[in-house]
Amino acid sequence: MRRLIKGSSETGSTNRVDVVPAGTLRFLEFAILELAQGDTFEGSTGSRECVLDIFSGVVSVAVNGGAGQQTFQNVGGREDVFSGPPTVVYLPPQSSFEIQAASPFRAGLFSAPATRSFEPALIRSSSVASKEVGQATFKRTVYTTIGDSFAAERVLAGETLNLPGCWSSFPPHKHDRSNPPNEVSLEEVYYFQIRPKTGFGFIWTYTASDDADGFNNVFVVENGDTVLLPKGYHPVVAAPGCQLHYTWVLAGEERRYGAWAEDPKYAPLKNL
Repeated sequence: MRRLIKGSSETGSTNRVDVVPAGTLRFLEFAILELAQGDTFEGSTGSRECVLDIFSGVVSVAVNGGAGQQTFQNVGGREDVFSGPPTVVYLPPQSSFEIQAASPFRAGLFSAPATRSFEPALIRSSSVASKEVGQATFKRTVYTTIGDSFAAERVLAGETLNLPGCWSSFPPHKHDRSNPPNEVSLEEVYYFQIRPKTGFGFIWTYTASDDADGFNNVFVVENGDTVLLPKGYHPVVAAPGCQLHYTWVLAGEERRYGAWAEDPKYAPLKNL
């Protein structure tokens, strides 16, 4: 399994690109959706619940199925992911949906298997939980769009913004074992966007020392890259002069945000 998936160029027209297709991970799938102004995209969720994270643009989304029927008119609106909190639409399983673009539009469509029925939901940017986490060179902004109090079966979602030279997912943490109440097993996807687009960052992915199938990798991440995190620790840093943003989505057998284990070797660094 490739853990780093390099990004492709934007097309500016109607386009769906399956970045993490079915069978790559146990739970999560991920696609990029781009629409030109006036274009329409139709789809269905099948046996999966979906999170539509609007990166830029304005659209109307009509959803039919799950436990209800909703039309969300003229949602979104940020210029890019560096311009403030996201707007997100939750699409329940066994639903059909139609997206109409009022402007050039770009979004991530994330999904995980689900059997329970929930109502379609709009999470406006004004209601997204925003928090400054960490301090000094590991201070970052975290937007939580779908937390564990949200009515969904598996998915948790949000975005993180690193300032130049700053770290996130630090101290390094992991969520790959069932060790209640402190850690649950959740796989994760990071989708990176960087300003300027010529910028870069790094992510270090590594497993605990007692993991029989362990790994230890450092990846250079550029604008549009995706990193798969089936397990292991995963700290991230932005290069000097670069703002680094990543959309993160988690899914697993349990659904508890914050149930992770810090690497005991590095955990004391947060108190220095």
